[in-house]
Amino acid sequence: MKVSVLVGTVKGGFLFRSDENRKKWTVEGPLFKGWKVTAATRASDGKYVAATANFVYGLAIHRSPDLVEWTQVPCSPELPEGQDFKLNEVWTMTAADNRVYAGVDEAAMFESEDQGEHWSFAPGLTNHPSRDKWFPGFGGLCAHSLLVDPKNHDRLWCGISAVGVFRSEDRGESWSCKNEGIPMIIEDQEHKDIGFCVHAIAQDPDDPQLMYRQDHKGMFRSKNGGDLWEKNEEGLPSGFGFPLAQDHTTKALFAVPLQSDEYRMPIDGALKVYRSQDGGDSWQGMSKGLPQEHAYMGVLRKAMAVDHLDPCGVFIGTTAGTVHYSADGGDTWGDLPGVFPRILTVQAFVED
Repeated sequence: MKVSVLVGTVKGGFLFRSDENRKKWTVEGPLFKGWKVTAATRASDGKYVAATANFVYGLAIHRSPDLVEWTQVPCSPELPEGQDFKLNEVWTMTAADNRVYAGVDEAAMFESEDQGEHWSFAPGLTNHPSRDKWFPGFGGLCAHSLLVDPKNHDRLWCGISAVGVFRSEDRGESWSCKNEGIPMIIEDQEHKDIGFCVHAIAQDPDDPQLMYRQDHKGMFRSKNGGDLWEKNEEGLPSGFGFPLAQDHTTKALFAVPLQSDEYRMPIDGALKVYRSQDGGDSWQGMSKGLPQEHAYMGVLRKAMAVDHLDPCGVFIGTTAGTVHYSADGGDTWGDLPGVFPRILTVQAFVED
């Protein structure tokens, strides 16, 4: 069994490989040298799909059988004529059945029905009645999170900063806002169900109704698919942070709290990953092996991944270009070799 970790940065991608013990690692790259590597996933056919972006040349989608040799697809996402917003970059991709979905900046969704080879604009999200009142967060107007119900692939969720969480029951044809219980950032006079700055969402693989949400205003949980959210941050030193991930084997949750919206750095200069083993009822800080002095880097919303082995591996990439990992579910941590450009995304893949 092999573990591969793809780290996307503002200046290319880097690939780490190990066996299931995750003790010795090799590093390859840079891939897509000089390009932002913004998202990646594995399609249903087993091939990998990655998104890149360049401020001059725009965005592109690539496919690979092995995470090393990549081929740009013939039809990357393009907005149809008549849209009043821009297409800047892909923020997230996820696969289900033979489809691959992509969330982009400025907030919209694209889909591919052939494993990422060709892409079409999915207008249902941007046809929402509140669309003309959507406004960006600090990182832009980004559709950064897409989830597909593992038991009902017609059911989708999308997180948009700084708008909120949306849910679709018809594979993206129509969407409804799912933000009840979340403190609002800026209230719109007409649309009272937007104005929420979600940072990340996660979902229990066995109970899709059980969801978790790292928001600008705290950590939250929903037991009914997003219809109602409740705060669940007991033990967290701060409700503010960006990434959120869940291990599919133990159901452990992982988050990286930062001091505040204003400061956006680890509290007291000590980098800690917080873990919950009881569905978010309580959180504990895990720091053994992580830098505990003068550590003022951040971890962006897509820069944490879990490999779902037993025990699970957890990987975080920082804005300072360092990559830290745990091979024992967060108990202890080590450093992957190298210091890289600002890290945007981290994805872990396991192969037999």
